[in-house]
Amino acid sequence: MDKIKVLVVEDEVLIADDICKALYELSYIPIDPAITYTEAIATIEREKPDIAILDIHLSGSKTGIDLAKKIRQSYNFPFIFLTANADSYTLHKAKEVMPNAYLIKPFSKKELYTSIEIALHNFSSQEQSLKNTNLSVVDSLFVKDKSNFKKIYFKDILYLKSAHVYIEIVLKNNQNIVTRSSLNEVIHKLNNNFLRVHRGFIINKQHLKQISNTFLIVENIEIPIGKKYKENVLKAITYI
Repeated sequence: MDKIKVLVVEDEVLIADDICKALYELSYIPIDPAITYTEAIATIEREKPDIAILDIHLSGSKTGIDLAKKIRQSYNFPFIFLTANADSYTLHKAKEVMPNAYLIKPFSKKELYTSIEIALHNFSSQEQSLKNTNLSVVDSLFVKDKSNFKKIYFKDILYLKSAHVYIEIVLKNNQNIVTRSSLNEVIHKLNNNFLRVHRGFIINKQHLKQISNTFLIVENIEIPIGKKYKENVLKAITYI
């Protein structure tokens, strides 16, 4: 489970440095800020940020709005528009790319934190509403843990367990997260490595070690197999 990596794209160096300092104090991971569209694309390719803060007005021929369009088309991660006094035309163009949140200069550290958490929440909600099964699934998801959203890589998940109106996501290295959701909701956000094996369990097949008639072993943990899921379990594994 990793901290959130934040890219700041701002052509006023002092403002960019102040934002990065605040991000660090809020326990995010600030990436070295970018000044131009071209520099931002190179940083995105290299650093793979989880979220970006984009000044609408950038030096050069391409603006923060142009960068937002590129993020939507090619990278699909949330972004926040940073602006001061934008004219009505610019604001209209900004709305067209549907930013996940706005941040108005000047702003406080609390407002910065709130904007990031709202953006992550909005992005997560938008992803959940997508029903097209042909859409590619990324290698991670954001999960709300207390007051923050945490990035979890699929490869680190051992299994998910239902707990009334909550689910427990059990990770490698004896870590886990409890979040308000259901297995029915979360299974559509996972990739093909995940398999429902019981009314109360989804496992990651990458960590499956052993299987019997009534249970299976994920790492060293025994997980029950529900009767109605047994046939699907056998279809999903390769055996001789």
